[in-house]
Amino acid sequence: MTSTPAKNALPWLIVSIVVIALDQWSKNWVLSALPEYTPVVVIEGFWNWYRSYNTGAAFSFLSDAGGWQKYFFLALAVGISGLLARWLARTPRGDWKTALPYALVIGGAIGNVIDRLMHGHVVDFIQWYWRSFYWPSFNIADAAIVGGAIGIAAFGLFSKEKQE
Repeated sequence: MTSTPAKNALPWLIVSIVVIALDQWSKNWVLSALPEYTPVVVIEGFWNWYRSYNTGAAFSFLSDAGGWQKYFFLALAVGISGLLARWLARTPRGDWKTALPYALVIGGAIGNVIDRLMHGHVVDFIQWYWRSFYWPSFNIADAAIVGGAIGIAAFGLFSKEKQE
């Protein structure tokens, strides 16, 4: 008697791997090609490449906390990634509204974990602005985390489908 393996959503981790690869490739480019703290205009009045570093989390939260935050954010990212991977293992493969956002968050979190382990901080380089308002610099990993979180909220909280 043979058993058929469960068709869970773990293959969606390929999306996580792509996010990690793009994130690390882009950060390697930034570290080799962009000057520190000097804007390089991409679209005048809207978008710069701006190489900067963040020892904290979103919006530099806890960036001046003295160093312990590195380990806190490492543990948090690894813990959340592990939990989401476990949930992917329990999610049906075809449920892309659950699997895709989870995979994006995992890829983004691990991309920033790699930075914290290699550099002690996260490399940011995308800077959006309008007039004198500058959005905090971010990277591809951050964008994946935000996109995944929006997907979790939009598809999970606002879904009209019945939850089991």
